[in-house]
Amino acid sequence: MEEKTLPALLLRNKDKYGPGKVAMREKEFGIWQDYTWQDYYEHVKHFALGLWTLGFRKGDKLAIIGDNRPEWVWAEVAAQSLGGAPLGIYQDSILTEVAYVIDHSDAKFVVAEDQEQADKILDMKEDLPKVAKVVYTDPKGMRNYDDPLLVFFSEVEESGRRFEAENPGFFESRIAEIDEEDVALIAYTSGTTGSPKGSLLTHHNMLSMARNLNEVDRKFENDEFVSFLPLPWIGEQMMGVASSLAIGFTINFPEEPETAASDTYEIGPNVMFSPPRVWEGLSRTVMVKHLDASWLKRAIYQACMPIGYRIADFKFDKQPVPWGWKILYLLAWLLLFRALRDRLGFSGIRSATTGGAALGPDVFRFFHALGVNLKQIYGQTEISGISCIHRDGDINANSVGLPIPETDLRIDKPDPEGVGEIISRSPALFVGYYKNDEATRETIGDGWLHSGDAGYIDANGHLVCIDRVKDLMHMRDGRKFSPMFIENRLKFCPYIVESCVLGHERDYITAMICIDFKHTGKWAEDHRISYTTYTDLASNPQIYDLMEREVVRVNRTLPEGARIRKFLLLYKEFDPDDGELTRTRKLRRRFIAEKYAHEIEALYRDQDSVHIESEIQYQDGKKTTIVADLAIRMMKPLEAYQEEKKKWWQFWI
Repeated sequence: MEEKTLPALLLRNKDKYGPGKVAMREKEFGIWQDYTWQDYYEHVKHFALGLWTLGFRKGDKLAIIGDNRPEWVWAEVAAQSLGGAPLGIYQDSILTEVAYVIDHSDAKFVVAEDQEQADKILDMKEDLPKVAKVVYTDPKGMRNYDDPLLVFFSEVEESGRRFEAENPGFFESRIAEIDEEDVALIAYTSGTTGSPKGSLLTHHNMLSMARNLNEVDRKFENDEFVSFLPLPWIGEQMMGVASSLAIGFTINFPEEPETAASDTYEIGPNVMFSPPRVWEGLSRTVMVKHLDASWLKRAIYQACMPIGYRIADFKFDKQPVPWGWKILYLLAWLLLFRALRDRLGFSGIRSATTGGAALGPDVFRFFHALGVNLKQIYGQTEISGISCIHRDGDINANSVGLPIPETDLRIDKPDPEGVGEIISRSPALFVGYYKNDEATRETIGDGWLHSGDAGYIDANGHLVCIDRVKDLMHMRDGRKFSPMFIENRLKFCPYIVESCVLGHERDYITAMICIDFKHTGKWAEDHRISYTTYTDLASNPQIYDLMEREVVRVNRTLPEGARIRKFLLLYKEFDPDDGELTRTRKLRRRFIAEKYAHEIEALYRDQDSVHIESEIQYQDGKKTTIVADLAIRMMKPLEAYQEEKKKWWQFWI
C-alpha cells in the first residue's frame, strides 16, 4: 500500500533501510556526519514526543528559522507527525519580517538554530504573546541565557525519550491518525507586491507533486542531493523533504552557506535544483576565472566553448549531431569540459533543474555547452512548486517545458497573439491561504490556479512564460516588451549581478544596473584601476565603458524598439533588507519605482548625471548617507559600435 503522508513515509523508510543506509549528512568541523534512516526516525520521534510534553497538539503551528540543518527537517516532520503544521522563515529575515510571519501563522513554538536567531525572537517576545517555547539547536553562546521561553533541542528529545518509555507506541498511533488532506506545510510566498501569504499545502499536495515530477525526471534511492538553498523556499521543500522521503535518496547539508560550493564539489551530487541566481552566479564565476587564467588555458577555453555551444544548438534544434562535431566535442570534453564540470561539482550530475524564476537563454545554453543537462521547471508555491518541466531530448531554452502528469494547464483570455494569463490545476493545488479567504477566492475561486504570469503555448506544446502580467510593459507608442527578458540577458554578463529595466509608458527603454562587486573589482585590479568602495567603483568611467560593451552585446539580440537607450550604475546592490528584493531575490518593481523615482526621472531627461543623497544601513545596524553624482550613459546607434573580431578558430569552427 502506498503511504499517503510524509511521516508514514519516514516509517516506511526506517523499516526498509533501517541503520544500513544514510538518509542525510551534515558537515561539522570539516567532517561529514552520517545519519541513517533509523537515526532520522529516532530523532523525529523523540523530538515529536518532547513537543507533545510541552503542549504541542494537532493543528498547532511550529515556526522554524535558521540555516539548512538536519534539526530543521527533524522538527518539521515531528510537527507533521503530531498533526501540526510547520512553516519556515528565511534565516536572513529582519525582525519585522520574522515577527509578521510568526504572528500571522499563530505559531505556538519556534525552532531557532542558534544565538542569532534566538535573539530575534527574544527581542520581540513582548510582541509575540502566542509563542510558548523557543527551541534552539546550537548551544554555542547560549550558556548564560536563562529566559524561561528557551529550551535546548536535545532537552526536548530527552523529554520525548522519557515519555516514550511510559507510553510505548504513542508516536506510531499519532502518525496513524494523520489524514492525507491534513495541512502538512504553511509555505509563505515571496511577497513581491506586499506581505507574504501563507499557502496551505496538504500531505496529498506535496506527495502527488513529488511522485508526478519523478515520473518525468527520474531520481533514485542511491542519488545524492545537496541542500543549500533556504528550506522556507518551496523548491527546497519539494526536494529536501517530500522527494527525499518519497524516493529515499540522501540529503547533504553544507557546513555553512559560504562553503556550499566546496561541499558540493566533495559530494558530487546526482541531483541539483537551484533558482536562476545560482546558475547565473556559477556562469559568471567561470567566465571571470577563465579571464584570469594562463594564456594557454584561455586559448583552450576560447577554442572549446564555441564547440560546446554548437552541440547545444543541435540539441535544442533536435537535429542529429554530425560525426565531425562529435569528434570535436570529444576533444573539447577531454581538454576542458570534463575538468570544468568536476571543478563545479557536476561530475556525477544527472538531474539538473532550475526554477523559481525564468533563466536567461544565454545561461541555459552555457551549461548545455558544458554537457550539463539543465532543465527549466515552472510553477508556484500554491501548486506545490511545479507545473511544467523540460523532458530529456525536448529542451527549449526559451520555454519552461511541458506539464507534468496530472497537471492541466491553459492560457486564460489570450490576446490575438495567444498571450494570456497562465492558469493550472492538479492534485498538488493548495487548499487556500491561511487567514485570507479573499485572496484564496481570487486565486483559485474557479478551481484553477491563476498564476499572474503571462505566457503562451508554442507549436510544440511547450509553455513559454514571458513575465508577470503586472510587470509586462508597453511604451508610449503601444509597443509591448518584457523587462525580465532583457534583465536576464544582462545578467549573463559576469560583471552584472542585478538590473532593473524601465520604459513603461515612456518613449524608450532604460536600465539601472548593479555591478557584481567581486568580479568587477577583480577586473578593475587587473586593469590597474584604483577604488575604495562599491560606490567609487561603480562611478568609474572605465567601469561605465565596460558596462556599455555589455549593453551593446544585449542590444544586438533585441529588436530596435526594445533596445536600451540609457543606463546608469547604481551606488549599491539591490538588497532584500532594503525591500528592493524578496527573500528569493525577485525584484519588487513597485517599491523600486518609488524609492528610485528621482534616478528614474533623470534617465528620461536631457541630463548626463543625477545627484543623489541616500541613507543606507549596514548589516551591523550602522547607518550612513551616500552623496554622489551618478553618471547617465547614453547609448549610440548599434552601427557606431564595431563588431568584436572573432578569433581564427571561431571562423574555422
